[in-house]
Amino acid sequence: MPRPSRGPAEKSKNFKGAIARLFKELKVFHVWIGIAVVLAILSSILSISAPDRLSSLTDEITDGLVVDQKGMKEVTQKITAQVSQEKMQAALQSDALSLEEKRDLMMKFQTLDASNQMALLDQLAPHETEVFFPEITVKDQKISSKDQVKYLHILSTLDMKSGKKVDVNKLYKKVDKMPKSIQNIIIPRMDFKAIKSIALILIVLYVSSALASFIQTLIMATVSNSFAKSLRSRVSEKIHRLPLAYFDRNQTGDILSRVSNDIDTIAQSMNQSLGALVSSTALFIGTLIMMFVTNWIMALTAVGASLIGFIFMMIVMKRSQKYFRLRQQSLGALNGHIEEVYSGLLVVKAYNAKKESDEKFDALNQEVYQANRKSQFLSGLMMPMMNFIGNFGYAAVCIVGAVLTMNDVITFGVIVAFMTYVRLFTSPLGQIAQAITSLQSTAAASERVFELFDEPEMEKENQVVELDKDQVKGNISFKHVNFGYLPNQTIIHDFNADVKPGQKIAIVGPTGAGKTTMVNLLMKFYNIEHGDILIDGHSIHECTREQVHNMFTMVLQDTWLFNGTVRENIAFNHPNVTDQRIWDVCDQIGLSHYIHSLPNGLDTVLSDENSVSVGQRQLLTIARAMVEEKPFLILDEATSNVDTRTEELVQKAMDVLMKGKTSFVIAHRLSTIRNADCILVMNQGDIIEQGNHDALMQENGFYANLYNSQFAL
Repeated sequence: MPRPSRGPAEKSKNFKGAIARLFKELKVFHVWIGIAVVLAILSSILSISAPDRLSSLTDEITDGLVVDQKGMKEVTQKITAQVSQEKMQAALQSDALSLEEKRDLMMKFQTLDASNQMALLDQLAPHETEVFFPEITVKDQKISSKDQVKYLHILSTLDMKSGKKVDVNKLYKKVDKMPKSIQNIIIPRMDFKAIKSIALILIVLYVSSALASFIQTLIMATVSNSFAKSLRSRVSEKIHRLPLAYFDRNQTGDILSRVSNDIDTIAQSMNQSLGALVSSTALFIGTLIMMFVTNWIMALTAVGASLIGFIFMMIVMKRSQKYFRLRQQSLGALNGHIEEVYSGLLVVKAYNAKKESDEKFDALNQEVYQANRKSQFLSGLMMPMMNFIGNFGYAAVCIVGAVLTMNDVITFGVIVAFMTYVRLFTSPLGQIAQAITSLQSTAAASERVFELFDEPEMEKENQVVELDKDQVKGNISFKHVNFGYLPNQTIIHDFNADVKPGQKIAIVGPTGAGKTTMVNLLMKFYNIEHGDILIDGHSIHECTREQVHNMFTMVLQDTWLFNGTVRENIAFNHPNVTDQRIWDVCDQIGLSHYIHSLPNGLDTVLSDENSVSVGQRQLLTIARAMVEEKPFLILDEATSNVDTRTEELVQKAMDVLMKGKTSFVIAHRLSTIRNADCILVMNQGDIIEQGNHDALMQENGFYANLYNSQFAL
């Protein structure tokens, strides 16, 4: 049977209250949910930690592929600093030079142009060079005075005006001509040990994050399905404890929806949304913090670029919401029209109303088309919009990052890290929005399930008397029974009747007279407000519902067969019944021939594939009633859905069924109860006539009019 549809997701009347109660109901699973939440946060933290390691890995690889520009700058600055006027003047005061050498050098300095003091280097003796350019150390590499002078010669070929930076790119082209000591500093060398270490950390982070996420998902799947299972069990038990009045005022489809769709919604949302909400929130906040810790300029760039995109997305979502509502409304109207037309198709054809029906259908279909087109167009913009947000963020980060890298504010690895941060920052926002929407549906579904749990149950009963169905004689007495389904609306008024063992009592009357109500009271489906019903002299108030139900068997107008074998349907709730007993019952009511004609006899599975006629279905339910062997029998319109020929067959079966039982027969076809011992004629909740068929016909009263109206030409 197809599941009932709940239509569009409902909004909760009290979101906080529903979610709070849901978590209260989850008390048994709080520890596991807590573990799942911790794992979700841990997975997010591990994911957030990875980009920083990725940045370090990128920098290590970059350092192994390109010239160490920082080292080159440090060497250049240290060596060129010694060529300054102050440094040379200080060197002239060195004790390593004789007075004559000092005077000679002073004269050379005075005759040279200040801008051409580098020309003095070629005129210096080796020991003089060592005075002016003492050995220096850069990154644990010693650079001799000779190497420094050679490096200065290379610098002299470059544009080095006062106050102007050394052009590192031009220096890079002259690396091969530089001294070995300087090459050792600036030539790229890849640190494989560091790379392996960082790569191993990255692998551990990613694997640990995936493992934590996997375990968290497994826990939530187990918790959600276990909770759904317990909810279904509780709902099933609750339904059995609800009074029949609840089912009278609530549609069956709505009850089924609470049992199936609503509980499924709760389970799916718990499984998907709760973990996603926690992990996405942790990921969003953690990424935001890490971005600002890494570089606030890049962080503002990423956040600003994302916010611009999300502003556009929120505008689109707001505009699309009204079209989604309109789509559901128009779709509901179209479905209603289709259901109307097809359920009354013969009438539409008989009255030649096809044109009017088609025109209305076309109008409603056009409304659905317009609403669908607009809503789907706007919803279709969501993915391009999300892609735009991500791509716009990538572009902004790359541009700003390039500028900062050129100015030595950040390294290239930071740009790589922020490329990952942008993705980690934008994706949680969509997941959080989706999780909140899902939680709205969960709250609405929870409210509907909790409403069912909060329904008042049938009063608990204590067994006062012992009634054995095998010892019950079959006396039934109605004493001043008054009853109404609603307060101040009495349906049964001071009903009195006495039924003797083995009698066949027919209850007849127009629709709404109270016939079925009397049966409901007799079966204790409803509690009597005033008066009493006695079973063998014992008040029905002293009997439990289970005791009463154990003494009655029912054959109803609507036959109920479940998807099972013929044997299982006949021996329903009586697994110890023998096949011989089943065949004896079937022989008595003329059902054996039909069962023998089935492919597997009693083992034939009754399903939609096996066509079972209305009469055969009714005979199967009669066989089920006969197998039970209870002292009281209720037949409620048992032949109303069969044709005249089948009615005779069913009537004979019912006559067999009623032998030795106190029987109550509700019938509209008065021809089926002519042989009743007593006929109770009801109208507006009162017995207005009673007696056998012949006596009532002689009175020429209400019953006679009903009977004659059914046979009038």
